[in-house]
Amino acid sequence: METPGSQSSLHRANLERVVRAVRLAGSLTQAEIARTTGLSAATVSNIVRELKDGGTVEVTPTSAGGRRARSVSLSGDAGIVIGVDFGHTHLRVAVGNLAHQVLAEESEPLDVDASAAQGFDRAEQLVNRLIAATGVDRSKVAGVGLGVPGPIDVESGTLGSTAILPGWTGTKPAEELQGRLGVPVHVDNDANLGALGELVWGSGRGVRDLAYIKVASGVGAGLVINSKIYRGPGGTAGEIGHITLDESGPVCRCGNRGCLETFAAARYVLPLLQSSHGTDLTMEGVVRLARDGDPGCRRVIADVGRHIGSGVANLCNLLNPSRVVLGGDLAEAGELVLGPIRESVGRYAIPSAARQLSVLPGALGGRAEVLGALALALGEMGDSTLLDGSLTAVTPAFT
Repeated sequence: METPGSQSSLHRANLERVVRAVRLAGSLTQAEIARTTGLSAATVSNIVRELKDGGTVEVTPTSAGGRRARSVSLSGDAGIVIGVDFGHTHLRVAVGNLAHQVLAEESEPLDVDASAAQGFDRAEQLVNRLIAATGVDRSKVAGVGLGVPGPIDVESGTLGSTAILPGWTGTKPAEELQGRLGVPVHVDNDANLGALGELVWGSGRGVRDLAYIKVASGVGAGLVINSKIYRGPGGTAGEIGHITLDESGPVCRCGNRGCLETFAAARYVLPLLQSSHGTDLTMEGVVRLARDGDPGCRRVIADVGRHIGSGVANLCNLLNPSRVVLGGDLAEAGELVLGPIRESVGRYAIPSAARQLSVLPGALGGRAEVLGALALALGEMGDSTLLDGSLTAVTPAFT
């Protein structure tokens, strides 16, 4: 048993600090580890050597700033994590290793009228299939990240009543899936996971404060403050879709009138074009037609962009993020939607906040949420597990 404050406990703490930095970043040079952890270059060099000899990390030659360097990542066979993303019309699952490499990924349609139990059964089947496809031993699964399209109560883990999926309200998604898979499951809403995915792998890399705006069947935001997801005490932070734009506007599913969602979400936007473009139109189709020059679709997308920009301006005035990343099908419209967003931000945000803001499309497309689920699982696992080499003992295999 190590004595707190002893040389051995300090060494153990430094080992865990280095492993955590590498685990969260995916890979770092030794110089980057030193900057991230605050440890000296000599200490980092010794720790990396020890971790490499123990099989915890892998070291590969690389270059940084034109100079030769060594890139450090967790060993590819140290364990795996799983990401599960439930959307309004899809289920997507990914399997990744602790070095941030995606080993397998698959998506399939999801009937929005399916019960929660059917949805979780489908997820269990897809997870098992992908695990088998990777050939990795099931005992290597360290945890699962789960995304759902609605707010999660922080204390109870219950899915809130504003969820997009009918019949899921009041369920406890993490508990349901953990009971099926037999491994720790960590849950968050899809916008937060989209923000996490873009922060780790996409358009949010290199910034500490950002907002990820997802526009699909609903409108939500994932907020990153000081490199961490901000959820609020009840887990409902980021419900930008319910900012009021017009007190006399359409009635929203939340019960209020004129929410941003009623001017930007697919369920409200598509009917504007049905008389001229038919009832089978989707947001993906609207974006495609707009990019091909369709004047009606271009006008609708520009209007949606201006409305989103009003909501983003409010975020700028309150939180002053350095970057806003737009996700969902709408992001594929590029400057057709980003330009109007910037226009509204410039008009309604405090000038200093608007000048500091960059508005970018997501780099990950429809994969942002499932990759964010992988990042969530990576972020929640303990580093002592890796150092002790006891992954099998603390994470039971699938049933």
